[in-house]
Amino acid sequence: MSLSALAQAPIGIAIHGGAGTIERGNLSKAQETAIRSALSDAIEAGHQVLTDGGSSLDAVVAAVRILEDAPEFNAGRGAVLTHDGTVEMDASIMDGASLAAGAVASVAGIRHPIEAARAVMTDSPHVMLVSDGATAFAETIGLEFKDPDWFITEFRAEQLRAVQARQDASVQLSEDWFSTVGAVALDGDGNLAAATSTGGMTNKRWGRVGDSPIIGAGTYADNRACAVSATGHGEFFIRHVVAYDICARIRHAGLDLAESADAVVNGVLVKAGGDGGVIAIDAQGNIAMPFNTEGMYRAAIDAAGRKTIAIYGDD
Repeated sequence: MSLSALAQAPIGIAIHGGAGTIERGNLSKAQETAIRSALSDAIEAGHQVLTDGGSSLDAVVAAVRILEDAPEFNAGRGAVLTHDGTVEMDASIMDGASLAAGAVASVAGIRHPIEAARAVMTDSPHVMLVSDGATAFAETIGLEFKDPDWFITEFRAEQLRAVQARQDASVQLSEDWFSTVGAVALDGDGNLAAATSTGGMTNKRWGRVGDSPIIGAGTYADNRACAVSATGHGEFFIRHVVAYDICARIRHAGLDLAESADAVVNGVLVKAGGDGGVIAIDAQGNIAMPFNTEGMYRAAIDAAGRKTIAIYGDD
C-alpha cells in the first residue's frame, strides 16, 4: 500500500463494558465518572495503536488490557465471583485477516486473560485451552500473574452474598447485568480483529463457561465481513452463534453492518429471550453497537475521528 493510500485508509475502534438493566440514577456520580473515564482510557489506548500504524490485534489487546485492570468491569480485576468465592476468567481473540483465533476458559491468576488468549493463537497449535492447562501454558510463556485477592473487590464479594441469600440462588440462570468487556478494530491495512474478556456469571458453578471464549458465539472477525464482540446471557449467544451470524448475514445475505447486527440482537435474540448487545465494525470502518437491554457501557472512535462514550439507551 502506498503512503498516500495508507494515509487515507480508514481506521476505527469500538469497545464495550457490558450490557444490562441500567437506568439514569442507578449509578452514583462517582461511579459513572469512573466508568466513563475507564472507557475513555481504553478507547484512546486502542485508537493510539491504530494511529501509530499498529495492527488491529494490538489495538484490541491494548483496549481490553485497560478494562481488565479497571475494577468497575467484570473482567480481570473486579471479575465476578463463583459459588465458592473464587475468580474464573475467560477470554478470546480473533484475527480477521487469517481467521486465526485463540481462547482461554476458567483460568485463575492471570492478570490479563486476553494476553493468554492471544498467546494461544500465536504460540500454540490450538484455539482454546482451559483451566489448569491454560494456566500452565501462561506460566511457560511468562505472562504476569497476581495473587487471588488482587482480583476480588468488596463490591463483587457483596454481590455474591446478595445472590446467595436469595432462595432461587442455586438455580439462577440469568442476571440483570452482563459486564463482559470487549473490543473490535479496523487498522490501516484493512485488517479486522475482535477480543472479549470476562469473569463470567456471578455464583456460577461446575466450571460454567459462557460465550466470551467461544469463537463464533462471543467473538468473531473476518475481513470479508466484520468483527464482533458480544456481551449478554451467554447461553443464548452460544446457541445462536451470535457473532458469526452477524458476519454471515453480511457475506451471504447482503445486509450492511447495522442491518445485520440489529437483526440478530433485536430480532433473533429477543425472540429467543436472550438479553445483551454487541459491538461491531466492518471493513469500511462502519461501527454498530446495538443492544436489547436498558443500557450498555460502550465507546467508539470512528473513521472520521469522532469519539463516543455512552452508558444509557438514550445516550
